[in-house]
Amino acid sequence: QVQLVESGGGLVQPGGSLRLSCAASGSIFSIRSMGWYRQAPGKQRELVASIISGGRTTYADSVEGRFTISRDNANDTVYLQMNSLKPEDTAVYYCNAFLRRSRWGPVNEYWGQGTQVTVSS
Repeated sequence: QVQLVESGGGLVQPGGSLRLSCAASGSIFSIRSMGWYRQAPGKQRELVASIISGGRTTYADSVEGRFTISRDNANDTVYLQMNSLKPEDTAVYYCNAFLRRSRWGPVNEYWGQGTQVTVSS
């Protein structure tokens, strides 16, 4: 069994900052990539940022320069530092991981339960 547990969401004023964390636990052999998606009411889930095992990162245009994704490989944890938050960043943020549970097993996708981020004055 694999679990992705997010934390760090909440209510913040425009221009403020939040840091999200996501820890992967369970039977994990290796993690290929981890990332953050978000889904606002009435909208499709979208990629916010991702980071692969080698450290290469990808960001949505809407968060480039404001958000920073980082990863602690030793603890199978990914972080999302969100600065200069805007009301349009309001959404449920989901942690995502592609990982193997054994040396020769397949790479499967896993999701966290989501954490609410609300940007409002």
